Amino acid sequence: MWPNKENLIITKKTLDHYLKNLAKEYRKSAGRGLPGEIILTGGAAVLVEYGFREMTYDVDAIILAGSAMKDAIALVSDRHNLPYGWLNMDFMQTASYSNKLREVSVYYKTFSNVLTIRMVTGEYLVAMKLVSGRRYKNDLSDIVGILWEHQKRGAPIAKEAVEKAIGRLYGKDTTIPETSAQLLEHLFDLKDYELLYRKIRDSEIEAKGLLLEFDSEYPDLLKGENVDVILDSLKGKGDGVDKQTLLDELKKRTKQ
Repeated sequence: MWPNKENLIITKKTLDHYLKNLAKEYRKSAGRGLPGEIILTGGAAVLVEYGFREMTYDVDAIILAGSAMKDAIALVSDRHNLPYGWLNMDFMQTASYSNKLREVSVYYKTFSNVLTIRMVTGEYLVAMKLVSGRRYKNDLSDIVGILWEHQKRGAPIAKEAVEKAIGRLYGKDTTIPETSAQLLEHLFDLKDYELLYRKIRDSEIEAKGLLLEFDSEYPDLLKGENVDVILDSLKGKGDGVDKQTLLDELKKRTKQ
């Protein structure tokens, strides 16, 4: 998903409220005999389990339920003036998805005795964020934040546990983005996670702003495969490629 252009802000409190309402609507249509399950991933899982994130802009989830769930989601969306896709499975089309996510998820809550909520946490959430590795969202700062919080809890996550989680979810030969690989190489040698978290979060906010400005100025040129190249160019870190040369090349690709 591209940098968020919606005004939707979800907190842990409002997320529980929306899920509670969703369960009620689902139960009205499906009854008790057809229970549903939602596995929270991404920012929603971070929001529920950890204290360093105060909000998220959408809810990535695996939804296992009857057909009535689609209508229940739409009803909750209309009732609370939520944008289409506030609860979505779009991430299942990305590299961070694995069909093993349900088996590594943990229980969170059950609403209306019909909708069970589970979530991905710990080293498995770190693994997902490493494989995604988007520099303009919260992926990298979430990784540091999760490790930071586990450190404060007295239950630190070891590098070996993260590497094992990547292997279990995606296979031993999985390649992660270069930025993620660089972070992973030095991450477990650090003592001050808070300082690194602030630094990376500031960088993500800057990157998001640059991409939104670029997309506004040059619509239809921002694609998944060229985000890093555009960011490097905008930050003056490209391999000698000036902005105009980059624009000409991107426009040429678009016409092909």
